[in-house]
Amino acid sequence: MKGRIIILLAGLSMANPALAQDSPDAQTVRAAVLRVDVPSLPPISRLDAPPQDLGFAGARLAIEDNDTTGRFMGQDFEALEVTATPETAAAEMDKLLAEGIPFIVTLADDAETLALADQAGDRALVLNARARGDHLRGKDCRFNVIHAAPSHAMLADALAQFLMWKKWPNWFLVAGSHPEDVALADAYRRAATKFGARIVEARTYEDTGGSRRSDSGHVQVQQQMPVFTQRAPAHDVLIAADENGVFADWLPYATWDARPVAGSAGLVPRSWAPSLEAWGATQFQNRFEKLAGRPIREEDYQTWIALRMIGEAATRTQSTDPATLKEFMLSENFEVAGFKGQKLTLRDWDHQLRQPILLATGSVTASVSPQDQYLHQNSALDTLGFDRPETECKF
Repeated sequence: MKGRIIILLAGLSMANPALAQDSPDAQTVRAAVLRVDVPSLPPISRLDAPPQDLGFAGARLAIEDNDTTGRFMGQDFEALEVTATPETAAAEMDKLLAEGIPFIVTLADDAETLALADQAGDRALVLNARARGDHLRGKDCRFNVIHAAPSHAMLADALAQFLMWKKWPNWFLVAGSHPEDVALADAYRRAATKFGARIVEARTYEDTGGSRRSDSGHVQVQQQMPVFTQRAPAHDVLIAADENGVFADWLPYATWDARPVAGSAGLVPRSWAPSLEAWGATQFQNRFEKLAGRPIREEDYQTWIALRMIGEAATRTQSTDPATLKEFMLSENFEVAGFKGQKLTLRDWDHQLRQPILLATGSVTASVSPQDQYLHQNSALDTLGFDRPETECKF
């Protein structure tokens, strides 16, 4: 008995028959991964170009992991892989709902995630594996959504705790001009207030649309950074809020003042980093790299943990009934292992997955938040992001 990975690209099924041989007695837990690809300019570095199997590779590993236990319990796991564009996402979601898929992992931006969740309604549980918007966990929260991806607030709080531990309380904030950049910058402003830091100045880097179209555009942005960052008030660290990858990678070693860079470049808060080696992460990464032939990315990890949540619920309840699995996943008894040194659980007030946040450079994981000195009456993980008294979520 083996789990099935069924790939649907632009509506075409390319199922591997060798992977579809189930035990006659197996009961199947069906899920899907819906990735909504938005056309965009290439990244600053070709090393950051997204692989074709982004997210899907994490799903394949999750199915293998779910089957490791499932085969002993008469359970089989299936994950459909579907790619879409913003124009076709609703139609692809309709197909999945028509097939009765009860669990749908989405890799989409904030607006598309919200639209897909509303489209699913009570017909499917949506597991968000990409969108970071705080409003999705606040005023625009939905009861049928679980957030495997960390929020902007969680990432900002994780970095803020580390910077305050380092006694670097004075921040120079540079944000991009896109709505996602503004939202991330707002999260850093909130984190500064929450942990007692001071933003000495905030500047906006306007994206003119040509900075990544050619090599000359790259050079132009690189040359702008020293002048753009000069005459800033005295600060300990520059924090970049650049969700679209327009300028942040050019900041390290190019700022006017000799200061460290953090945020969207330099020291970056992440849900996962290929450099992590503790807590069994090396073995996890080796398995992923053997399967995918490349290092893992955040979208892969977030998709993996979303599908592992389903597998863990099936194991713990000894059931494949979708309603039973959903109920258990949203209960106080649910937990899942994520190779981060402690169990991961769900917040009942906004369905955000509690998780440590890694603070990583390109080669090493420098630290992991929450930092030890930040305590909480229930869970130190609730020092990251919006705690129960702060939430605007009304299910």
